[in-house]
Amino acid sequence: MGDQDAERLVAAAAPFATAVTLAVARGERQAVHSRGRLSHGGAPCTPDSVFELGSVTKTFTALLLASMTAHGELGPTDPIEPYLPRHWRPPAVRRGGPIRLLHLATHTSGLPRLPPGLLKSALPAWSSNPYAAFRDEQLQAALARTTLRRRPGSRFGYSNYGVGLLGRLLAESASTDYPALLADRVCRPLGLRTTTCSPDPPGRVVGHHRERPLPPWHIPGLPGAGAVRAGGADLLRYLRAHLAPGDGELGAALRDVQRPRLRLPHSADGLCLIWNHRRIGGRDLLFHSGGTRGFTAFVGFCPQTATAVAALANCGPALDGRFVQGGYEALKRLSSAQP
Repeated sequence: MGDQDAERLVAAAAPFATAVTLAVARGERQAVHSRGRLSHGGAPCTPDSVFELGSVTKTFTALLLASMTAHGELGPTDPIEPYLPRHWRPPAVRRGGPIRLLHLATHTSGLPRLPPGLLKSALPAWSSNPYAAFRDEQLQAALARTTLRRRPGSRFGYSNYGVGLLGRLLAESASTDYPALLADRVCRPLGLRTTTCSPDPPGRVVGHHRERPLPPWHIPGLPGAGAVRAGGADLLRYLRAHLAPGDGELGAALRDVQRPRLRLPHSADGLCLIWNHRRIGGRDLLFHSGGTRGFTAFVGFCPQTATAVAALANCGPALDGRFVQGGYEALKRLSSAQP
């Protein structure tokens, strides 16, 4: 199941990736195909080998929001101000109402793609670890410097800043940090064993930019936007939980993140809580991609046919997006095939 798709993804990632994983499920059947090695000359890649997920992290942040909403800890339409750490100033809003938590989870907050000041701190490590110097103090300063130029909730604009801020606010509300919140509220109930924000977990795959190995990705100030790592087997568990939410601790939240919230501009596609939504051939495809300097990731699922796909490679995203497109095409094909 998915062998040909795995080989296509290996070809799409070549020649710069040393490791590729494709995890697929359709109904009760599933398989995790791992190819290559953790690094040049390293140990073989396995279903538990841990890849950086980049912006796929945002789907975990959305699930945290939905879970805390389901448990009555906060409301999605709450303004962000009550959840800011003490003495932090919120962004200035020129017109319209306040930024709300839901705006952050639907990229409609009006915040720019990146916080002010991040590019300056990123330049010395632009080709390896650009977010490493942007920490909590820099995020606090960025918020105080930010002025919104459009009304919150009025327009879609993809924002790492916004979702990173959401993760920080959720952690503040729970009196913890993002990695601990993720471990307790998502990894524990779903039985995820390799999913982590740790930069050096067991079984870590080494990322590559072209053929150059890179250090682990650090994103201390915005972990909710891109700090999560996981293996293919864990991602399959995560996606299958969305296909069968049940009535457990995360059941309501897993259903809530799949509810369409808005139509994307100049597109027939929509947006749920972070998840992209596409209606095709009478079925729904929900998906998201991610990338760091040294990794590319794609995850997606189709509720109607109980199909899930996760594709991971230890090379940075190609300009033509061929690896992500390969993951999407695998999802589209498997979800439409006869069981």
